[in-house]
Amino acid sequence: MKELTAFLVLALALAWPGKPAADEIVLQQADGSELRLEQPAKRLVTLSPHLAELVFAAGAGGTLLATVEYSNYPEAAAALPRVGDAFRLDLETIVTLKPDLVIAWESGNPEAAVTQMRSLGLNVWAVEIRGPRQIGAALSAVGLATGREAQANEVAAMLEARLDRLAGRFDGAEPVRYFYQVDPRPLFTINGEHLISQGLSLCGGENIYAGEPALAFQVAHESVIVENPDALIAPALPGAPNPLERWTEWPGMQAVRNGAMIMLNADKISRATPRWLDAVETACERLDRYRTPRPSH
Repeated sequence: MKELTAFLVLALALAWPGKPAADEIVLQQADGSELRLEQPAKRLVTLSPHLAELVFAAGAGGTLLATVEYSNYPEAAAALPRVGDAFRLDLETIVTLKPDLVIAWESGNPEAAVTQMRSLGLNVWAVEIRGPRQIGAALSAVGLATGREAQANEVAAMLEARLDRLAGRFDGAEPVRYFYQVDPRPLFTINGEHLISQGLSLCGGENIYAGEPALAFQVAHESVIVENPDALIAPALPGAPNPLERWTEWPGMQAVRNGAMIMLNADKISRATPRWLDAVETACERLDRYRTPRPSH
């Protein structure tokens, strides 16, 4: 009887859904649910350039079987096979690769494709990074998922320290009002909740459209001219035309008059990876040149 009781207790403990096994890996999905892996992933597919870059930054680049178009950093990522792009995925190829973990971009990949991959039995981990501190958290989570916790946590800690130094350096600095141009035609911008705006706020950058409800939205040139920001900022690709050139048609704007037209490496500022902070630091250095000194008393 004692043996039967002990067996039933053990069986219940093993079956209890809320208690993971000692060596089970629990990953937080973007929607708050959990993905559980029995062991570290050894065969990965990433569905966005920034996710591929995060895998390499965490020290797990050797586990990456394939990624999507425009995954160009580091060089090893650029050499990987492609399974479509962030918006059009080759599900047949992904399934053929037999990954034990697919890392998806929650807001960037088609929901139907992600749902279909899960229905086919693939472990799909949907990630979303909305704030500067979440980049380090994502790095640590990739390390956990792939058994590279030590290296990933080290990189995440260095990123956190850089964020702290940047915020401390500009603590109490006079705000600099800026307009961030995502795309010139049609003219698109971002609100204050966007990752880029949050980064620039660390050094006193004040987005003129911070209070708008949408993360990204179209705006009229006339609206920007009326706001008359201190600086204009835009992502730029090497060798491409100056994306801020059209603003010179309005020489009366303060940003144009002062030459406060800042172009940032498009890949760095647009991807939620450690290199994103490189671009933010560059922007902060440039913005500081156009900061209006506080009046002396």
